[in-house]
Amino acid sequence: MTERPLDLRSLHNAIARLGEGVARYLQDTTDDQIRDGLIQRFAFVYESSHKMLKRYLCAISPTPEEVDHMAFADLIRSANEQRLLRSDWQVWRGYREMRARTSHAYDEDIALEVVANIPDFLEEARFLYERLEDRLGDRIESCNP
Repeated sequence: MTERPLDLRSLHNAIARLGEGVARYLQDTTDDQIRDGLIQRFAFVYESSHKMLKRYLCAISPTPEEVDHMAFADLIRSANEQRLLRSDWQVWRGYREMRARTSHAYDEDIALEVVANIPDFLEEARFLYERLEDRLGDRIESCNP
């Protein structure tokens, strides 16, 4: 398996787009298209954050195969031990539940609930990105091809 460096540009760009979406939505919270786009951006940043977090933990672990098979709760706990996250498992479980609910964005109440929590998630994603950027420097080898 060929190792690849972890590249944070995609995560950085996704977080920036989510921030733009939040700002635009706050200008007009009645715009359903902006709201729906914001929910999609949230889902993408959530998935990207989760994948990058897992790749980083895998890369620094003496047993990457264990990290690769960790349950989500254990992954978040490990990330907290590394001081990569601002919030604990309970908060991240809420983000995970939000992500699961995004497939129901056509439901007005669910969409509004998800959107209301996106600014907090955005701060969490920014925190993760900053911690990874601080630790990675120029590059680190990934355990995922």
